[in-house]
Amino acid sequence: MTKDKYTEELKQAIESLNPDAMLVDGHDEALAGYDTRGRAIYRIEDIVRTLMERDGMTEEEAVEYFDFNIECAYVGQFTPIYMWEEK
Repeated sequence: MTKDKYTEELKQAIESLNPDAMLVDGHDEALAGYDTRGRAIYRIEDIVRTLMERDGMTEEEAVEYFDFNIECAYVGQFTPIYMWEEK
């Protein structure tokens, strides 16, 4: 299964479980899964990498942008969850 197909199936599963779940625009590649309430879970490393590659930010700028504009954006009880992934 391709990553794009997996991501689309993951998004459909989240919507099926919780139609009110919020997704982060422009960061599908960072979607990692969902919790028992159907809240989307995103990998922070992938969001930061996208900001650097797509938007030309430095790592410091991308982390700061994530901290203030994505992570802190509370949009209700189904706001996405963000995780650091240990490798």
